[in-house]
Amino acid sequence: MLLKINTTEREKVTVELTDQKSGIKDQLVQTQKLGSQVLLPMIVKILKKNKLSFSDLTGIEVNVGPGSFTGTRVGVAVANTLGFALDIPVNSKKGKIVLPVYEKSKFD
Repeated sequence: MLLKINTTEREKVTVELTDQKSGIKDQLVQTQKLGSQVLLPMIVKILKKNKLSFSDLTGIEVNVGPGSFTGTRVGVAVANTLGFALDIPVNSKKGKIVLPVYEKSKFD
């Protein structure tokens, strides 16, 4: 089961589960001003909805950007933490930290 995380948009968080073997595909989208702080509850919610646990995850894909600074950083940090704790690959890299890419500032 693959968990996909996208927190690059300022006011939108997307969490998706996909499994090519079973054909499961489910997605949660949350739009709000508080942005990425809803990420962990969304992951728990989508796992419970599909009667899965963290141990059922075999990999994580996270959108590394470019995107908003805080949102991208939160998404990548959560993905890296889960990947390390569950000993599963993040963006197809097991044991390596994925780094975010931030959008250019208007002031650069």
